[in-house]
Amino acid sequence: MAGQLTWYDILDVAPGAPADAVQRAFAAKASVLRPGLISGAPSKVVSAAGRASAAIEAAREVLTDPARRRCYDEQIGVQRPGEGLGRPEPVASELGPGPGWYSRGGDADPEVLTDALGVLADWLAPHPAPPRRVTVADVRGLFVGPCRRLVAGLGLRLEIVRLTADPMPVEGLVVGQSPPPGTMARRSGTLTAQVWHPRRR
Repeated sequence: MAGQLTWYDILDVAPGAPADAVQRAFAAKASVLRPGLISGAPSKVVSAAGRASAAIEAAREVLTDPARRRCYDEQIGVQRPGEGLGRPEPVASELGPGPGWYSRGGDADPEVLTDALGVLADWLAPHPAPPRRVTVADVRGLFVGPCRRLVAGLGLRLEIVRLTADPMPVEGLVVGQSPPPGTMARRSGTLTAQVWHPRRR
């Protein structure tokens, strides 16, 4: 899902995370957005904090409700309808001829040969190059972790400009960016994010 974020990304939790871990991640991010820490901040910080609050609240609502989470997981491809998390298939521990191997003197498993030819054909087929230019996403209102993932998915580099002189040791919030959202940028170009932290008291 290059260039996109999931609710899991917004809260920095893994897709298999239990509801209590989701709630803890939400509480940690919400603590940075408390009104007491935001009051007196510039308007762009207040605006970004409002966007961040709405995003983490929406993520928490979906990921702590089992039915909504199951539908969401199916929608983003984490889980297919009617299936749980897949178990890995057993793998032979020894190299050499055996079931599923092709050997000169033995019979070839047609399914294995078909799969191998499919992989080889895919490997040899020409693949389109990624576009040279990408549309810059709006990263304002994201915490730094999700911002990094989104920017990397677009093929851009991220440069962070810290706005707070004596910051609290918490994850920063992106409050401004250059180039602006919607701009076409050269892949491997740089997006500069202005990051705000609450000030130490």
